[in-house]
Amino acid sequence: MFLQNISKFISNYRYEQATIESVTTVKAAFLDFFGVAYRGIGEDASQIACNTVGEIFHGNSNPNLKASVIGTPFKADVLHAAFINGVSAHVLELDDGHRKAQIHLGSVIFPTALAISEAYDLSGKEFMEGVIVGYEVGILLGQIVNPRHRNKGFHTTGTIGAFVAGVVASKLLKLDEEQIMNALGLCGTQAAGLLESDHGGSMGKSLHVGKAVYNGIISAYLARNGFTGSKTIFEGNEGFLKTMVVDDDYNQEDFSFENALKDVGKVRVRDIYFKKYPFCRHLHSSIDTALKLKASIGEEYDHIQNVAVKTYSVAAEHNNFNPKNIEELRQSLPYAVAISLVVGEVSVDGINQLIEFGLLDNYSTVDKVNSIKNLVNHMIVVSDDKLNELYPDKRPSNVIIKLDKSFRNGVFQNITFLPKGDFENPFQLRDLIAKFKALNPQYDVNNLTVIDSLEEYTMKFVVRKLNGR
Repeated sequence: MFLQNISKFISNYRYEQATIESVTTVKAAFLDFFGVAYRGIGEDASQIACNTVGEIFHGNSNPNLKASVIGTPFKADVLHAAFINGVSAHVLELDDGHRKAQIHLGSVIFPTALAISEAYDLSGKEFMEGVIVGYEVGILLGQIVNPRHRNKGFHTTGTIGAFVAGVVASKLLKLDEEQIMNALGLCGTQAAGLLESDHGGSMGKSLHVGKAVYNGIISAYLARNGFTGSKTIFEGNEGFLKTMVVDDDYNQEDFSFENALKDVGKVRVRDIYFKKYPFCRHLHSSIDTALKLKASIGEEYDHIQNVAVKTYSVAAEHNNFNPKNIEELRQSLPYAVAISLVVGEVSVDGINQLIEFGLLDNYSTVDKVNSIKNLVNHMIVVSDDKLNELYPDKRPSNVIIKLDKSFRNGVFQNITFLPKGDFENPFQLRDLIAKFKALNPQYDVNNLTVIDSLEEYTMKFVVRKLNGR
């Protein structure tokens, strides 16, 4: 059975099997996650999640099993600390991901691993084991189901993310193979997350992550206590694959589990990407391209007559020309490009300031805000067949700007095939540190050095150091 083989890999995996590349990438991902979640706790969705947990739940039956809520002095029970940290890690649209699996992994994996590892005072090596198997299995499952799963309207981070959290929790709670299969069976029947939340301007997208973490953890605890789950939840006649992935033209040969299982344990974690801009990843190639053009035209953006963005269809679908709130803005390709061309910087603080100056309002007295809106009104977004053929191996975007006669009357264009942060166009560690500092300027980054050698410590100590205590 498919899950049996997956469970065997999870159960047998040991830190000593990890390559140096895997360990280095995971540490970089941990640093990146912590910076994003540390800043993300201040966002509305995270605060609402905190308040809701405090309102509904009143502590844990075991008061010694507590885990930290990142960015606060507070602790909660394992389940709800992880839930809040999951929401915080995704709310800024800055968490890591995997291009072909089409899933954000760090925002699911690290909240799960941190909560359990801190509560049970596990070693850094045990923590790393849980994190690595989470990435490896998550990427494997994501690549099996996508792009069909995503094209049916499911948010992979919420759906496959539940399995991923279950993998991490099962490993760290030291479940045996039978228990792991039961846990993953329970994860599969709770897997949820619809892309309508992404494009509908709601906070539901962040909830997908918090709930994936929540569902994975509770499934592992239930399985440890003897609660059973379907062992064919993934490939069964009414399982995940047939109900949430395939269409009426389903062909068993399209899904070779035998071939997939040959890849179990292969190093994939190195292939994750890191995000530079607080927008949906599908918009990043367009932002990178627009910033290249900004370098050519400087502050002469008011001379732009029109802008054409040619990209692949999934990116082109993010064509909201009138976002009403921050959630819609983060999914708006026209505004992402316009902000890049006018401001020349795309940051959380910069976008917050633009919103304060009336970016999402009907009227503004700030020139740059009005220039952004004017550009949006003179922009078209086009799904280009040739670029679409390159997806998902590439995420291309060609931006073309036409200038008026008073400024060279020229046409400028540029194309980006893979945005900054992908494995083939990588961030350096200094880029991640710079991102961390920009998000959290008051944080003492010297505390982050504990991540370099976390294998030497227990995770309670690591968390205390990261929290500056």
